[in-house]
Amino acid sequence: MSALRVRAARLADPAERELLVRLTDGYARDPMGGGDGLSSHARQQLADALGRHPGLFAVIAELDGEPVGHALCVLGFSSFYAAPVCNLHDLSVLAAGRGKGLGRLLMQAVEAAARERGCAKVTLEVREDNHVGLGLYQSEGFANSGLGGTRYLMMEKPL
Repeated sequence: MSALRVRAARLADPAERELLVRLTDGYARDPMGGGDGLSSHARQQLADALGRHPGLFAVIAELDGEPVGHALCVLGFSSFYAAPVCNLHDLSVLAAGRGKGLGRLLMQAVEAAARERGCAKVTLEVREDNHVGLGLYQSEGFANSGLGGTRYLMMEKPL
């Protein structure tokens, strides 16, 4: 039987930040993460950027002591709730850890950490064709975001 463990990442530790870079790159290499891996710029800058950002926290999933997944979260604020919110920015389980329940454990760890931080809700983005992710998120109680019965769309403007 495999040993599953989910733990908080220590963002003050450079080795932990490098581990998060490797896990994020693994996620980015997956078709659901775009398939290309992180850019060389992102691979070089991400560890230090993780250490500098005050509103981040991360959770690492391990299988038999080996890191095989992570969740990277960013704290924000909701004026409608007058409280912090947690955006689950990245969630990944590498191929070696899939099908063992680590995604669900990561989701539950994120929810617990968000509650500890006084967050009113957890938000996330998911591709429409990510059926595995959609199934997990829906089974954990997530639904499409909206206001007044109208769905939100995600938009961006690169700077």
